[in-house]
Amino acid sequence: MSLLGGAAVSWPLAARGQQGERMRRIGVLAPGSNRDTDQQSRLKVFQDTLQEMGWTNGRNVRIEVRLAGGNTERFQTYSAELVAAKPDVLLADSSPSTAALQHETRTVPIVFARVTDPVGQGFVASMARPGGNITGFTNFEPEIGGKWLELLKEAVPRIRRVALIYNPQTAPFTAFFLQSFEAAARANAVTLIDAPVHNASELEATISAQGNEPGAGLLLQTDSFLAVHRDLIVVLAGRYRLPTIGGGTVFTAAGTFDCWRSPRRSC
Repeated sequence: MSLLGGAAVSWPLAARGQQGERMRRIGVLAPGSNRDTDQQSRLKVFQDTLQEMGWTNGRNVRIEVRLAGGNTERFQTYSAELVAAKPDVLLADSSPSTAALQHETRTVPIVFARVTDPVGQGFVASMARPGGNITGFTNFEPEIGGKWLELLKEAVPRIRRVALIYNPQTAPFTAFFLQSFEAAARANAVTLIDAPVHNASELEATISAQGNEPGAGLLLQTDSFLAVHRDLIVVLAGRYRLPTIGGGTVFTAAGTFDCWRSPRRSC
């Protein structure tokens, strides 16, 4: 987010900075919620960095933020609202945010962050020449998926089966990691269980089913839906003592990695 405030977003704004003091508009679409401290901290870094560059919210720039809370319908509703406000530039935090904004406009500049496989998802033509009205940052390589599984096996050698949990609507890029997941599973004698979920009830049922199997564990995709429901995941992982690894620090902060280790931990 700091990079976005310091580089990408400054491009369309600074380019117009010599044209007067017209109030600029930035639309922000993000997957978290108002209660999501991780999401709020990223937004704060973004706004603080803009202010360091001379762009103060309410003075010479108006930042409109919409938080979808991991709800697929809200992504589309909020993206339509943001585009209708005629922003100078849009910030898309996550793949669902980028897809929703791309659906609404092919002319307003969109800068994305925390997007996996932007080429495969059709956001840009290539990494070197994105083309169109979309550019941004990606911080994932497909091989990292296998590394997550390897780390889980190294930490808990008894693991024999791992459920790969994701929401197909908010993590459509799961196939990007699949070959890496499958190769690591074969190399470590682990059965990889494909476990798509679409709502909290399915999430609970899937984790509960894993909890009834010996040598089971959980692999959490980099998924805004799972991030929003991380507290539920922590509770269930602790209840069933399931070793769990995820692709984001939000799960670590919530206690997912440590929950299974200590029976005294309040999960």
